[in-house]
Amino acid sequence: MIAIVEASNRTALASLYAGGWSPPAAVEETVRAILRDVRDRGDEAVLAYTRRWDDPAATLARLRVPVPPVAVARALVPPEIAAGLTLARDRIRAFHERQRAADLEMRDPDGTISALLVRPFGAIGAYAPGGTAVLPSSVLMTTVPAKVAGVPRVVVASPPQRDGTTHPAILFACALCEVDELYAVGGAQAIGALAYGTATILAVDKIVGPGNAFVTEAKRQVFGTCGIDGLAGPSEVLVVADAFANPEFVAGELCAQAEHDPLARVAAVSEDRALLEAVAALLDGEFARSLPRYEIVERVLRERAFLIHANGRDEILDVIDRFAPEHLSIQTRDPWSLVPDVKRAGALFLGDDTPVAAGDYIAGSNHVLPTSGAGRFSSGLHTADFYRTMSLVANSRARMVSDAGALAALAEYEGLPAHAKTARMRAK
Repeated sequence: MIAIVEASNRTALASLYAGGWSPPAAVEETVRAILRDVRDRGDEAVLAYTRRWDDPAATLARLRVPVPPVAVARALVPPEIAAGLTLARDRIRAFHERQRAADLEMRDPDGTISALLVRPFGAIGAYAPGGTAVLPSSVLMTTVPAKVAGVPRVVVASPPQRDGTTHPAILFACALCEVDELYAVGGAQAIGALAYGTATILAVDKIVGPGNAFVTEAKRQVFGTCGIDGLAGPSEVLVVADAFANPEFVAGELCAQAEHDPLARVAAVSEDRALLEAVAALLDGEFARSLPRYEIVERVLRERAFLIHANGRDEILDVIDRFAPEHLSIQTRDPWSLVPDVKRAGALFLGDDTPVAAGDYIAGSNHVLPTSGAGRFSSGLHTADFYRTMSLVANSRARMVSDAGALAALAEYEGLPAHAKTARMRAK
């Protein structure tokens, strides 16, 4: 049975609080070689890696996948999947439309104008896993906000199946979201192609979306050539529960995140020890063993699951703050009372009727969230991730004359006399 750890025992919780992206050296070196090859050989390298790992019969003509009309693509997937993805698309679009930003302008009494201009990126690349884990929901989460932001070229890269085709659900999601270009390319080679560009795949300004360790490391290495959304590590959840929580709901959230990845980290914290003991019994019993992906779940429960006993609200908040979890599920009698004091989390899910899975699919919020402690300094994907801002200043004559002395003095103080001269010339 999973041991219950005291919140004050920082040593026992060290691996829960450990953050940062640190892949094995072999992954880093392999990715560096792939990216160098793609940068140097372009399409030829992309094809070679695609044939090696995904589609043995890949050809240049098959890299670009036509996005079918929605009506055609809808027939490729079961009706309930088409309906679910459509519902998700509509809610994601509605939620992200409310996040749109507009130009800001300020006019001072002397006539000086200061402004912040908002401009969408020219092109973004969205990575959509499509091999062993097919995630059409990620297509929605990454491309809908880009379309809402006004990005004119939205590109999706997704690995082909072994027969060379693109998974039907990925095709439908791309059609549903009006994706401009779809490429049957996966792995680090896809990230390299999107970042550096090839004869077939033109470079993009920013790459977003989840992927395995090789994809994530590739995003890290191309950052600077283009932007990225972040470095997505294994899934995480922290459940805050009290005596009023349903132990099965708490255990269910831990199992749900555990089935994502054998490296996932899952935890529950409570002041009620009896609740934690009930959860431990469920995780050790048939409740967890009956899950189809129990082999993965069991490994997470054995190696990266934590049941934490807290002595008071302050210790609960300290656990949240130190973990900065990707998903924070608050299952208490009054979940809203904790919200004002939560400072670090990717997304919050409140109450018994809000499973984390709602955010993964149809709540409308984005499921591309910071992991590995990145919730301390970054946010989940949102509309602002798809545009950049530019400041604008237009001095009035009165402002320039008034500011010339101060501007010149500061420039001289920093050893930049030519800067100072540009101010003094205008003051005459």
